[in-house]
Amino acid sequence: MEKRVMTDSKRRKRLVAASALLGGVLVLTACSGGAADASGSGDGTSQAKVDEAAAKKTSVAQIKITPADGSSNASINNSAAVTVTKGTLTEVTMTTSDGKAVEGQLSADKTSWKPSGQLERSTTYKVAAAAKDSEGREAHENASFTTVSPANSFIGNFTPDDGSTVGVGMPVSINFNKAITDKAAVQKGITVTSSAGQEVVGHWFNANRLDFRPEDYWKEDSTVTLKLALDGVEGASGVYGVQQKTVTFHIGRNQVTYVDAQTKQMKVTQDGKTVKTIPISAGSPENKTYQGQMVISEKFKETRMNGATVGFTDDDGKGEYDIKDVPHAMRLTNSGTFVHGNYWGAKSVFGNVNTSHGCVGLSDTKGANDASTPAAWFFDNSIVGDVVVVSNTGDKTVAPDNGLNGWNMDWAQWKAGSAV
Repeated sequence: MEKRVMTDSKRRKRLVAASALLGGVLVLTACSGGAADASGSGDGTSQAKVDEAAAKKTSVAQIKITPADGSSNASINNSAAVTVTKGTLTEVTMTTSDGKAVEGQLSADKTSWKPSGQLERSTTYKVAAAAKDSEGREAHENASFTTVSPANSFIGNFTPDDGSTVGVGMPVSINFNKAITDKAAVQKGITVTSSAGQEVVGHWFNANRLDFRPEDYWKEDSTVTLKLALDGVEGASGVYGVQQKTVTFHIGRNQVTYVDAQTKQMKVTQDGKTVKTIPISAGSPENKTYQGQMVISEKFKETRMNGATVGFTDDDGKGEYDIKDVPHAMRLTNSGTFVHGNYWGAKSVFGNVNTSHGCVGLSDTKGANDASTPAAWFFDNSIVGDVVVVSNTGDKTVAPDNGLNGWNMDWAQWKAGSAV
């Protein structure tokens, strides 16, 4: 019996020891440390050391993608960019929502990236970027944004064209496709400068049109620069500009033409000197020609002129005239005033009788191919932006916004229309 009791006692001691050992294993597994760690005599598996080791594996490179993830109404010019600090970019991909890749440019130091061209409006783009720090540890960032929609953006259609040569009367005229309510913000985003140093001021004709001109005609042989920095400018509530560009144009020789409806003569001057006098036929007493300073805005070797389009109709509603091949036509107003060739009238009327419906007519031949006619000469020696001053017609002065004719405002009136 004694031997059996001794056996049970030993068994109990072994079970207690085993239980204690198992408990120690469970503690170590659950907490990654035990009493020995707390006393500072652990084996390097403490939480602090684990965190420290993890930190050493994390890249210090910090990637920034703009616009921020989830942005809407993003700019199509300037907003998209990827930059990194404490590292260099190793890969940047930008795609549309349907997977179309967008080309981009990485800076020489590999710390920034941007799209190579303008983005599309109303488009969702996804950007994925990767970078490495000095120790080769990688960092990644992703973002998605949507560009401004046509409904939430505006553009300005401008004249003259980039690189063109124009006459001394050519204003910079910008027509916005949406009404502008914050005119000051938009005008501040536009600058017009002249190489001749002339002061240039903007004038709002209405919520959609802004023109720029100096006090006097542009200096001949000067260069004018138009800068549009409208990208992201809020022109109306929730409506943003998208244009960012620079346009330059050249001012040619100084040509101003003077039309006298009373003497029925047209005097063409260059640099203040008369170079040619041409007999004309202006508007009849029933259809007088506008007076004032008018700027040639378009040139057509031949064009159709239908009286119905400008209010000259017969009782049947058809135009009083409809000439499909008017030669050497140059527009002076939006309402239909032209200087043009006339092959259907008797040669005797030019210089003697005013017979037109409001245009200024010059003798010409059908087909616009006879370079010897007065109309052909004037057409060949005129450019868009030249000034035609009409007087003694008995009619009112042309409205400044009827064509490119803001010169009919004095300087004080013009400056009063500026929003800045």
